[in-house]
Amino acid sequence: MRRREVLAAVGVASIGGLAGCGGTAPTTGGGDSKGEEDDEGESDADAGTDNDTGTSDLPTNWPSGTYADYDATTVTVRTPEGDDLGAVLAAIARTGNEWGLGLSDAPTLPENAGMLFVFPEPRDSLTFIMPNMDFGIDIVYADAEGTIVEIHNAPEPGPNEDGSDQEYPGSGQYVLEVPYKWTERQGVDVGDSLAFEL
Repeated sequence: MRRREVLAAVGVASIGGLAGCGGTAPTTGGGDSKGEEDDEGESDADAGTDNDTGTSDLPTNWPSGTYADYDATTVTVRTPEGDDLGAVLAAIARTGNEWGLGLSDAPTLPENAGMLFVFPEPRDSLTFIMPNMDFGIDIVYADAEGTIVEIHNAPEPGPNEDGSDQEYPGSGQYVLEVPYKWTERQGVDVGDSLAFEL
């Protein structure tokens, strides 16, 4: 199975940030830390997850394979006005090993499925790259409140490319990976927010 590797980019006054979707453990000072939760087991980005709009279209076969033992959560994307744009069932990557593996062991990604990378605190500098990926994805960066700050459409590397030159920088505490151009199909934009429970 192909693996994606990790590229680091550390910004001034950042906690450090290596983030990725394959290769080795990707963080400086992150290690195997779990995501931060409050006393009721909810993240800072949980506001308003009572609405079930769009969940009937979630896959029943995800997470599977390598990811079958991962926790999963429904991530709903909402406009600033509170309108739901879409939802995905996301496997949760919380540890250095899970961040490093990313989706590299998945031969495909079902529509309305994804992976939510949860970092213990916001990172000023994260960069995801695409070596040897079998499919394209969208990479959605969100801050500690779940507000989307950056979206990248990351196509599958070409037949004679390994994807090492495909760099997708951003910052935040959460990164959501979804099928290629899912954000365009759902009308998702910077300023919208991710709502989920951890």
